[in-house]
Amino acid sequence: MKGLKALFNDYFGAGAASCEKLAASGSCRTYFRLKAADGRSAVGTVGTVPEENLAFLAIARHFAAKGLNVPRVFAVSGDGMEYLQSDLGDESLYAAVADGRKTGNYSPSENELLKKTVAYLPKLQFEGGDGLDYSVCYPQKCFDRRNILFDLNYFKYDYLKLTGVPFDEIALQDDFERLADDLLAADCPAGFMYRDFQGRNVMICDGEPWFIDFQGGRRGPVCYDLASFVWQASARYPASLREELVNAYIKAARPYADLDNDSFRATLRLFVLFRTLQVLGAYGFRGYIEKKGYFIASVPFALANAATIIDDGYRARYPQLCGVLDALSQSLRPEESSADDGRLTVEVTSFSFRQGVPADASGNGGGYVFDCRYLANPGRYEPYKKFNGLDANVIEFLEKEGGILVFLDHVKTVVFPHIDKFIERGFTHMMVSFGCTGGQHRSVYSAQHFAEAVAAAYDVDVIVRHTAINVNKRLK
Repeated sequence: MKGLKALFNDYFGAGAASCEKLAASGSCRTYFRLKAADGRSAVGTVGTVPEENLAFLAIARHFAAKGLNVPRVFAVSGDGMEYLQSDLGDESLYAAVADGRKTGNYSPSENELLKKTVAYLPKLQFEGGDGLDYSVCYPQKCFDRRNILFDLNYFKYDYLKLTGVPFDEIALQDDFERLADDLLAADCPAGFMYRDFQGRNVMICDGEPWFIDFQGGRRGPVCYDLASFVWQASARYPASLREELVNAYIKAARPYADLDNDSFRATLRLFVLFRTLQVLGAYGFRGYIEKKGYFIASVPFALANAATIIDDGYRARYPQLCGVLDALSQSLRPEESSADDGRLTVEVTSFSFRQGVPADASGNGGGYVFDCRYLANPGRYEPYKKFNGLDANVIEFLEKEGGILVFLDHVKTVVFPHIDKFIERGFTHMMVSFGCTGGQHRSVYSAQHFAEAVAAAYDVDVIVRHTAINVNKRLK
């Protein structure tokens, strides 16, 4: 932080009157907006990997020298770990088309902005790639077989294996090898491959797209970026809009490369499949391992994208892979099947205090935790030990005792106004947890009955999970 303020003062000749930390992204870099008293501003970046910082700085300067729409680098610390760049504002393309993304119906103005963005892509790929010293790229300078297999294994280890869906690992590896062969042999021009070309990495300034976070770029097939953008999982572009975007790209790319329409589209489909596998790996890692739940919300859209391009030819060529994708679509976890459509999801969980309070995969902090251990415990009596709070005899015991009904009335008095406010403010996730000693009787009854009460009272998505007895249900 002190380093960024010093850079700001040296560059602008004035101290930073404010320094605001910007929202975190999927990376480990940290961003700040620094402003002088007179309104001049810059975005400061603190990186963790020197080679990644150097790659961004070299590519940004190369692109800027060609007049491309990328942030200008103002100042860099001596060790290269902190730098200032031009402030492109707060509106990303992802935010600018939020209404279309939520409804699936993109307005004419949103359509035009998307087409303008995708038509600019060839300038970055071909003009930007011309004369670029690719040796600066990190972690590697070109798209190759090792790159492909890394990403395919990313899908296998960081998503597929975490889902519990069974598969033949040898047969899947055979499919991976064939897919790598096909990608490397594909008829696609090479240029600067942005690598992560999607709506959150495009800023809208005065109605024009500007491009950020290209530090992972390298030399590679241009189809990859088009597949990344048009089949971005959470975008939910209608088929007709996807066609318009592909047409806009082909038209803009023709001055740079001789593209055969049919061959290019066939290659594009192959890269859509590959990119989908790569992003599923990213969603698994960011969502299940790093506990950033908004990544998990995109899983069903990614699987739906794969379904749109898998045909009989792909099933014959990659039988195990296609079978795995089918199985994944049919066995979505509750948190995956509650996609980010703007509705509130109330996640109600029962647990054992012996195992600890459940983690909140959404990243919102865990919400309410209610302790049921003061209530009469059926688990202390032999007739109930092998049963749980979903069984009739346990339900009868708890309700006859009576304390649990008063307890849940108090819970509703506390939580229901919170739900009202979350709906009013457009929040998308709330977590309510109930714990008892073993997580089998009192907490299960409480979580189940509270979840049912929420589902009856509100038009929201309700997920109930009983961690100790391994039961997950989507009530609404």
